[in-house]
Amino acid sequence: MENRDNVTKIINDFGESIVQVTGDIPVNLPAKAGNRFLFISHDQRFLTHALHKYPAKFFPELPRWLIKRYSEENERVLDPFSGSGTTNVEALLARRHSVGIDVDPFCRFIAKVKVTPLPEKALRAARKSLLDAVLSYRSSLVGEADLPDFPYRDNWFNKEILWEMSYLKKAVASLDASEAVKDFFRVCFSSIIRTVSNADDNCTRTVIRKKLNKQVRPGDALNRFAKTVLDKVPKMVAFSQTYPHGVTTDFPADMDALNIRYEENSFELALTSPPYVNAVDYPRTHQLEMYWLGFAREFLTDLKKRNVGTESVSARDYKMLHETGVPEADSVIASIFEDDPRRAFIAFKYLDDMRQNLAEVYKVLRPGGRYVIVVGNNRIRGRLFESWKYLMPMAEAIGFEVETYFGSEIIKHFIKVPRSERINTDWILVLIK
Repeated sequence: MENRDNVTKIINDFGESIVQVTGDIPVNLPAKAGNRFLFISHDQRFLTHALHKYPAKFFPELPRWLIKRYSEENERVLDPFSGSGTTNVEALLARRHSVGIDVDPFCRFIAKVKVTPLPEKALRAARKSLLDAVLSYRSSLVGEADLPDFPYRDNWFNKEILWEMSYLKKAVASLDASEAVKDFFRVCFSSIIRTVSNADDNCTRTVIRKKLNKQVRPGDALNRFAKTVLDKVPKMVAFSQTYPHGVTTDFPADMDALNIRYEENSFELALTSPPYVNAVDYPRTHQLEMYWLGFAREFLTDLKKRNVGTESVSARDYKMLHETGVPEADSVIASIFEDDPRRAFIAFKYLDDMRQNLAEVYKVLRPGGRYVIVVGNNRIRGRLFESWKYLMPMAEAIGFEVETYFGSEIIKHFIKVPRSERINTDWILVLIK
């Protein structure tokens, strides 16, 4: 391996040899089967990457490296679980056309804003208007008709915050600006919703923890929104100045990871980080934001059921043991079934859905194209569930060849996960058609 200032070999607490890379990852960094890496990110707040908090998302250096390693400028990159659009931002900056597919309209909205350049003059004028509105706030400027209606609204938000948030939402809608500019400030607005609610800021589930004794005071929504637009506008200005014209980024609303309706051989590279099985309930994580932005009005059961890795399953589905056809996976699922048939079915369904995703991506990749999957393991009822090991034989059965696989150590958890369920390594599978 070529010596570089940001690449060093270290020994972890278990005596294992790991390659540590700080900052940008060299494109030609050797990645042999079974290698382990510790990537130290410097760019999680770079340009538009930090417009909105999102659980378990890519750190930008990883997709940046993989995009440059496995594709060329003007080629097409697909992310079938695009989430908040980190892959798409990095593909755009690397001058690759990209498509981001996600079942969640809230995710598509955030991702679209993150890749849409905006005129600096319009951004600064809109920001001034909004900051003036913050200074002019009076509760009498908001009426009952301005308050959104959604389940348990008055439990999630104190009365004063409801009025402030409704005022801010109205102020954004009233801007003398394009819809693209308004959408940017709607994302700024959305980014403060959890922090001014009564819900725990750091839990992937939207829950109120009385023991946390969270304090939200009158004026907090106004103050946080003002600080947010002061912070985010310069980042969008910098992104817009960097934006490479002539590169397309699409987020189709009529597809999901199990139904990719592009022609065969449409993409040179697919790159994604799918959900963990039984780990993050994304609709529940973002339910307050979805209510405020109008993406949902009632309970989110239907959307939850459409998510890969969902826990929303019917009792009739887990009355009997299901098998994937992958012996190592089926052995673990059978063991889980003895203690918890429901979670055994959730694990089975995750792999069954991922099999369908593998087939869909295989179809739209060109021959020689790669599907790079960054996948985490977890524990289900105390059993280690090694998703990456189970996905490889499934991919080979579809027609992929496993080119290589390597580990990426996880050094910081931005979400609260029970210690017993944490797995500290993501595995990166490089599949070639």
